[in-house]
Amino acid sequence: MTMDDVSSDSGDGYLAGQILIAMPSMSDPRFARTVIYVCAHNADGAMGLVLNRLISSITFKDLLEELKVEDLPSGEAASPAIHFGGPVETGRGFVLHSADYVGPDSMPLAGAFALTATVDILKAIAVGEGPQQHLLALGYAGWGPGQLDGELQENAWLSVEADPELVFDGGAEDKWERALAKLGISASLLSSDAGHA
Repeated sequence: MTMDDVSSDSGDGYLAGQILIAMPSMSDPRFARTVIYVCAHNADGAMGLVLNRLISSITFKDLLEELKVEDLPSGEAASPAIHFGGPVETGRGFVLHSADYVGPDSMPLAGAFALTATVDILKAIAVGEGPQQHLLALGYAGWGPGQLDGELQENAWLSVEADPELVFDGGAEDKWERALAKLGISASLLSSDAGHA
């Protein structure tokens, strides 16, 4: 599934609008202890954004300069953290945000969320006119047809309903533990060795 296939439609058995929580047994190190908002999930595959991995090598100001965003007022501009959204198209930016901001290219998602992947939203955020809540990510996590379903059957992921507090708060370092707590699970009770003698 590519970003162009994203649709807010979610049918029975699909997880659009849910949060995926990587189990300790996750074999792919790129997704170990990750929390992912599922933007789309249908018969064609799935697309999501990692919510708890920050990229420290680039700042919001660097990103605006790289995109040649100019004519912004001087002074204290917003400077959101930049997240590693996933290993697909890592040079492409996405803003997962509250539905209070809807630009011409914004896609409504399940619940009170929307996704925008244009420079206009970055300009709006920089001048304080963007969505109240937002998460800026480079890249995304993508699964082909049936791939995420197979990973779910292998118990690689847990899922829980997305809520704005968990999605947008800045505490990336303990977001995995807090996502598990939403399910009533303590991270200390999970082990990648569980069930092995």
